[in-house]
Amino acid sequence: MYIGMIGIFVIFSIICSAMGKNFLTINNVMNIVNQASINAILGIGASLVILTGGIDLSVGSVVGFIGIFLAMNLKSGMSIPLAIFLCLVIGAVIGLFNGVLISYGKVPAFITTLGSMQAVRGLAQIINGGQAVSGFPLDIGKVMKTKFFDVVPIGVLYVIIFYAIMIFVLSYTKFGRSVYALGGNSHAARLSGIRVKRQEVLVYVICGIFAAFAGVMLLGRLLYADPSAGSSYEMNAIAAAVIGGISMSGGKGKLANTVVGAIILATLTNGLQIMNVATYYQTVITGLVVIIAVFADKQKERKAE
Repeated sequence: MYIGMIGIFVIFSIICSAMGKNFLTINNVMNIVNQASINAILGIGASLVILTGGIDLSVGSVVGFIGIFLAMNLKSGMSIPLAIFLCLVIGAVIGLFNGVLISYGKVPAFITTLGSMQAVRGLAQIINGGQAVSGFPLDIGKVMKTKFFDVVPIGVLYVIIFYAIMIFVLSYTKFGRSVYALGGNSHAARLSGIRVKRQEVLVYVICGIFAAFAGVMLLGRLLYADPSAGSSYEMNAIAAAVIGGISMSGGKGKLANTVVGAIILATLTNGLQIMNVATYYQTVITGLVVIIAVFADKQKERKAE
């Protein structure tokens, strides 16, 4: 995590609190945390993929597709647990498709996932004729609208649980060590006995599963499914990872910092909204933050050489 980025975040928060009276209220802080939880969950998969030296641009489209798929099945009478399970399976299948093409087909990750991004977004349009879905049982809202002590959103619990599991996996398991090894030097990893292709495929499968769960979370928050939902979420996930210090070159970074990156992004968006900054300016500012983070990452790597 970059000290400079934390400094910018603190200064921005002070400015927002000065210009917007509602910025530091409990309700708004919890709203920021709730918004950050979806990007944080997406950030788990994005971080794993980036740690191996890859990239997945399809996660935003998966979020949109899952929302439509889940809403349609709930509307048809399918139980919530079964519908969510099928969503996770779909996410895993999309991740498997990406991973196999990248690892065994030798298609560059950028090209593979760019194609998947377009294909899955198209499927989201096709399965319901490009129409949004509403009128499904609103019990799915419990997935995101439940609050502990009437204050803390359930999204916080998801983040705590999944990050605790994945941090343990990355730190104390053979799979976790192989993820870092792949990003550090895939050739050396292969020579050391790591089954590089299989591990790489598994990383994309995990990324797909987390993207699918993020889609479930988004539907639970909005209670409305639109085929265009999730647009640009892939950039949010990558930005959260990069701002959190995950190296785009792979092999370096701590997953826990991705949560901080997601919170910084959510705070940035929320603060700009409170200050009534136009949406297109928000997009420009967010993009500049990502560029600064990547630039800082490269400068850090140069100094380490």
